Amino acid sequence: MHRMACVRLAYFSLLPLATTLGGVATTVQAQTMTAPQLVPRPAQMALGQGTFTLSKKSAVEALTPEEKSEAAFFAASIAPATGFAPAVDSRVGGRRADAINFRIDPASGLGDEGYHLQVTPHRVLVVAQKPAGLFYAGQTLRQLLPTAIFAPTVQKNVVWQMPVVSIEDKPRFAWRGLMLDSGRHFFPIPAVKRFIDLMAQQKLNIFHWHLTEDQGWRLEIKKYPKLTEVGSVRAESPGQGARNKGDGTPYRGFYTQAEARDVVAYAAQRHITVIPEIEMPGHASAAITAYPQLGNTDVPDYAPQVQTRWGVFPYTYAPKEETFAFLEDVLREVMAIFPSKIIHIGGDEAPKTQWDKSPFARDFMAKNGLKDSHELQSYFITRMEKFLNANGRQIIGWDEILEGGLAPNASVMSWRGESGAVAASNQNHPVVMASNGAYYLDYGQGRGANEPETIGGFVPLRRVYTFDPTAALAPEKVSFLRGVQGQLWAEYIADLPKLEYQAYPRACALAETGWSPAQGKDYADFRARLQTHVERLRAQGVNFRPLDVEGAPVGTWKSGEVGQEWVEKTWDISSSIAKAGTYDVTFQYTEGEHRLDISWAQLEQNGKVLARDEHTGLTGGATKDNVYHLVVPALTAGEKVLLRARVRADGGSDSNGEISVKSG
Repeated sequence: MHRMACVRLAYFSLLPLATTLGGVATTVQAQTMTAPQLVPRPAQMALGQGTFTLSKKSAVEALTPEEKSEAAFFAASIAPATGFAPAVDSRVGGRRADAINFRIDPASGLGDEGYHLQVTPHRVLVVAQKPAGLFYAGQTLRQLLPTAIFAPTVQKNVVWQMPVVSIEDKPRFAWRGLMLDSGRHFFPIPAVKRFIDLMAQQKLNIFHWHLTEDQGWRLEIKKYPKLTEVGSVRAESPGQGARNKGDGTPYRGFYTQAEARDVVAYAAQRHITVIPEIEMPGHASAAITAYPQLGNTDVPDYAPQVQTRWGVFPYTYAPKEETFAFLEDVLREVMAIFPSKIIHIGGDEAPKTQWDKSPFARDFMAKNGLKDSHELQSYFITRMEKFLNANGRQIIGWDEILEGGLAPNASVMSWRGESGAVAASNQNHPVVMASNGAYYLDYGQGRGANEPETIGGFVPLRRVYTFDPTAALAPEKVSFLRGVQGQLWAEYIADLPKLEYQAYPRACALAETGWSPAQGKDYADFRARLQTHVERLRAQGVNFRPLDVEGAPVGTWKSGEVGQEWVEKTWDISSSIAKAGTYDVTFQYTEGEHRLDISWAQLEQNGKVLARDEHTGLTGGATKDNVYHLVVPALTAGEKVLLRARVRADGGSDSNGEISVKSG
């Protein structure tokens, strides 16, 4: 099989290239041209001269059942916009002109998801080792066509051409995921399927489905019908913009097992694995409300309810044999629906207050040699892991499952920064990086007055893209990093338009981190390609957040530079203040345990104050008033301009962020 030369993406010259496709020799002449604007960026790409035109006469060639399946999926995917679906031709030989040939070659060495794609003026050859590779090649082929190919209706007067190009591609990480929280807000099946379709286009392959919560149990369990009869219904939800006040409207919804199986099959056709999450031992209010005997019934003021507010609640499963039997029954039905090798068991934000107060739980700890409730959580998780292991499955949990001792075969999803990934990898356990500082897509992404309400936090597009998931890991432990995942917790995401706004285009940045090689990663190049990619989203009617006009940050602060006491810091921002005018200076927290507070900010030149804005601003989870409005009446050309601000880190010195300047 032909292997292309390795070249750097974006702009380059291609030497004359001779290729052989199914016995047809083609010569590609030298030319300098702009690379196709592909997201995520392929591992290797070389451009040639000319184009291949897709027409009603074109065919998709495939021979084996697996090849035919992927060929037919690709043909169907382009039919809505073109008005035609290329016929699948199963004749042996692959010599037909004006055709796209799908071929599985087990000896190609491309791995489970890799592919080789060769476009000439007359034919296209796609080779993969496994069917998933053919599927991802099909997604790339769609991006090589005009963006109108993503429209849901026939587009007239479009010439369906793709450039002559050679691509060899495979993912950096095996786990490239997005999590959808259906516990806080219920998303109907059509919305879930659209979410999966968009994931597939970004070459994401793990759909983590959060199905149980304090505010609602969303999956039918036939042995325990009250889980959905009672547990899927809450009396009300927090009102918009009023987090501690209810809206007075009952809220309900759950997925039948048939619907869940349909989602699993739909995702599998797109080479996406559905990982269900069944929370334990905490976030269990809805289940305990349905079956109160499963909770710590011997604690004071025991009155479980399906929660009507967001937050963390004390209702945890009691360590009773009845509880373990219940959870095993639930997991048996879950395993019958979801064939994934991994089951997510939650494990996060499980308060120990009820266990510490419960005579039964304290007696259980004493009888089992557990020194505290943290070890009880470890016992709980380990016991459920043994059950799942005995049924051929593995567990993954949020990084709290490290507390009290990690279950022997568990994988860890590190959400509280990177510390969970460090701790788990140091114990030789697989990890998925899901850091809230970079991959919580329910956090805010902009500072404008029109931005929708979010739970807090700030994760702009640049932060998602530039975050290095391997940076905190010891070099010899990087191999334990399975991949990356973005989270879409749904407290403030009530419908599909808001879900898409929060996810895109940030999910594209996450996808590129998960798929593309680390070498050559460049934010400016990504942003340039994203300009085209958002037009693909637009063609599908995706409610993505428009791209900001961005520049590089003019200043930063890093961990250890600012402590709890107020100090004055200065930054040279001469490059951004070239003349008199109005400027907005924004302090943007990016990561760390502590926010940054600002009491005033001013611009100085030659020791004189040019402009000053004095008000208290906060950055981080409680971001507020972090933009400083500075009016410069005059300045001396060529002289340095300094930004001075009085700042402190709240609660410690682990704060990091960027400063940007925008002229008014």
